[in-house]
Amino acid sequence: MLTAELVRERALEMGFDLVGFAPAGPAPGAEQFMRWLSAGYHGQMAYLARAPERRLDPRQVLPSARTVVIVGISYETLAVPMALLTDPARGRIARYAWGADYHDVITPVLRAFGEWLAKESRAYVDTGPVLERAWAERCGLGFIGKNTCLIHRKRGSYLFLGAVFISEALAEESTDEQRSGDEQFCGCGRCVRCLVACPTDAFPTAGVLDARRCISYLTIELKDSIPEPLRPLMGNWVFGCDVCQDVCPYVRRFSRSSPSPLARAFYPPDVNRVAPCLLDLLQLDRAAFNRWFKGTAILRAKRRGLVRNACVAAGNWGSEEALPLLRRLLEDEEPIVREHAAWAIRTITQGREQPIIRPATASN
Repeated sequence: MLTAELVRERALEMGFDLVGFAPAGPAPGAEQFMRWLSAGYHGQMAYLARAPERRLDPRQVLPSARTVVIVGISYETLAVPMALLTDPARGRIARYAWGADYHDVITPVLRAFGEWLAKESRAYVDTGPVLERAWAERCGLGFIGKNTCLIHRKRGSYLFLGAVFISEALAEESTDEQRSGDEQFCGCGRCVRCLVACPTDAFPTAGVLDARRCISYLTIELKDSIPEPLRPLMGNWVFGCDVCQDVCPYVRRFSRSSPSPLARAFYPPDVNRVAPCLLDLLQLDRAAFNRWFKGTAILRAKRRGLVRNACVAAGNWGSEEALPLLRRLLEDEEPIVREHAAWAIRTITQGREQPIIRPATASN
C-alpha cells in the first residue's frame, strides 16, 4: 500500500524537487477561473474556454480519480549578468525557455511516475485540463502570489509543475511546506513589487492577470498584430517575460537550481538561447529558425511570431543598424512580419520614413 513517505521518496528518485497530494474533488480556484474566463482575460487562448467544466473536477477526466498528485522541479539555472539581459541590441528570452522544452523532458518521467502510483492515472505537464497552480497550493507546495504564480517559500517561483490524477487514495500528510490556509496572498503581505514592475500593467488587481496585456501572451500566444500602444512597453522581450518573478523577494532570496539530473536539460547551451542578437533574429528564415530552436519551447511562437517580436524589440532599440534588415522584411512572405517591420522603421526614423508594405498572401 502506498504511503506518503514512499510517494515522496519515489518522486525524488525520479528527479522531482517537490511533491504533494490532496484528495480529488472540486478544483480549488474553480470560481475564480470561471470569472477570469467570463471577463475575457484569456484573450485568444480559446483552449482554456473549451469545455471548462473538465478543469473544475479531475473526475471529469478520470472518473476513478481519488487523489491529485502535484510535482515540481526548478528551472533556475545560471546567474546571467543583467547587462546582457537588458542589452537593447539583444532579444530577451524568458528563463523557462533557455533549455530543452520542459514538456519533452518532464512528461515521460511523470507518466512513468503515474504508472508506478496506480493502475489508472492521467499525467499532465501544462497541457491538460488542470488548474495546476491552485492544486499545487492545495497540496501544500506554496501559495499563489499577487502575480498569479505559485510561490514556494524556500524555492521561489521558477518551478515547472506536473499533475497526476490517480485511482488510489493517499493520506494527507508529508507536504513540502505548511499549507497556506484560506488567506489570499498569505505570503505576499503588503508587497506589490510584481504589480508595480509589470511593464504593460497587466494586473487589473492583485491576483488577476489580464493576459491580453501580458508580454508572455503577446510574444507567444497572440497570433495577430501586437497592439501598437503596447509595443513600446515590451522593451527587448522576444519570447515570454520574467519581470513579475524577477522582482519577487522569494525569487531573489531563495530561488536556486535543482540538483536533479532532469534539470540539466533546462540549462542554455549558449548565450544565444538567453539573449540572441536582434540582427541575427531579423535574418532568420524558416530553416534557420527550426535549426536554432529545435527541441525548445520557442518553436511554439513559430518563425513568424519570433521575427515579429524581434521587429518590435528592434523598434524599441532604436538603432539604425537594424534598418537594412527591417527594410528587407518589408518583402517577407508573412504579412504580420511586414507590418511590424514597417512599424519598427517608422519608430527608428521617428516617422521620417514611411515604408510601403508589399501586399501578399501569407504562407501557412
